[in-house]
This record gives sequence, structure tokens and C-alpha cells, in this order.
Amino acid sequence: MTATETAVANPPRLKDAVWAALGTVRDQELDEPVTTLGFVASCAVSYDGRALIRLRLPTYFCAPNFAFLMVADAYDAVTGVPGVHSAEVILEDHFASDAINAGVAARAGFAASFDGEAVAELDELRAAFLRKAVLAGTDLVCRPLASTGFTPAELAALTLGAVPASPELARLRQRRADLGLPAGDTAPLLIDPQTGARVEPDAVPLHLRKAKLTRTGIEANTSICSGMLRARYPAQATDNSKKPAMMASG
Repeated sequence: MTATETAVANPPRLKDAVWAALGTVRDQELDEPVTTLGFVASCAVSYDGRALIRLRLPTYFCAPNFAFLMVADAYDAVTGVPGVHSAEVILEDHFASDAINAGVAARAGFAASFDGEAVAELDELRAAFLRKAVLAGTDLVCRPLASTGFTPAELAALTLGAVPASPELARLRQRRADLGLPAGDTAPLLIDPQTGARVEPDAVPLHLRKAKLTRTGIEANTSICSGMLRARYPAQATDNSKKPAMMASG
């Protein structure tokens, strides 16, 4: 344990605010918060506003671009919390952790952090995963409607404002907004996540099949990653419903 970790305490209100901020950080591929996935190994906050976050992943060889996004997003989320004056976000047990941790701390970007290996930033990768999240969210919203008898033509005619409110609908709206796609009440329920164009009635069945396949793929990957994380860290709980990682103050 380092001197920095030993000095870190957990003031309850600021600690909770930092944890809530981490809850907004998603694994881009799985579209789930890193807190619920168990990717936050520890979180500690001092009374003078220093945050120390340790992250972990299911395998030593998880793709470095995904890992970089997670660490960078966690850093941005935590440093944006009022009362946090400095933050250190450390990815542990990963083959590229040194490059990722140093690059995020220096705000160097992905390409500079992997100089000679990476040629571009990760904006398109993030957008690609958001498009998948939109498709998966479309399935979650449309399946209950289809089960009650909505036809493809009726689904094509629906707007977001005409769909009953639900957590799934709110999530779909947010993912669409994150992509810059129409997300207001008058926006069509069914759109092409690449272009934002309304899906025509004759294309609805294929669109919904793609949405279902995308959703099941994400859920399968989430299950696999959860199992691998439990196998990798068998002595550490991965259920964060009681925020166990935040209870240890060093």
C-alpha cells in the first residue's frame, strides 16, 4: 500500500458523489456502468478532495482501446465532481496499464499514449458502440409493443413521445442523444442508427431482427465478461449493490 493510499479517507457525501459519477461511466462494448459490472476495484476520497480510483478488467489482454476509454471516462467523471480537486485513476492487472494510466493522467489522448501503434483517436469506436446500444435499446422498447399487437406499420409510425415511459425508453433516448440522433417526443421510434433516417414499414421486420440480434449479443458478452471477472478475482465480490469497494479507506 502506497503512502498516497494510506492517507486517503472516505468522507461520506463526497464519496457518494464520486461513486455516482463512476456510475455514469460505461463499458462501451457492454453498455453497462463500470460500477455494476464490478470493474471498480476500489474508490477512496480524502477530506481535502483527492480521489483515488482503481479499475480492473476481466482479462489481462482486454483490448487497450476499450480499456483506455474506460479509464479516460472515469477520470473525466470523477474530476467533474464538485469538491474533487485531484484524481488518480489506475487500471490494474492489464498488459497496457502503464501506457494507459500515464496517457490518461497526462491527458495525452489514445494516439499519443500509444505512439507508433495507434494512428487515430477513439471517437469512431465510441460512435460504433453507441449505434449498437441504440439498436439494442430499440429491441428492448419494441418487444413489449409488438407482444401487445403492434404491427410493423404501426411501429414505423410511432414517435418516441407516443411510447409509454419506461427506463428502457429513457435509456434509448439518451443513447440517441449521445450520437446526435433525434431523441425528442416527435422523433420516430424506429430510425437507422447510422443516418437517423426513419425506418420504412417494409424494412421494420429486418430492422427489429437486427435489433434483437444486437441486444442478445451484448447480453451474451456481458455474461461472459462477468464470469471471467469472477474467475479472475474469486476472493473479491463483484456485486456492487452495496458499494463494497468504497468501504475500504486504505
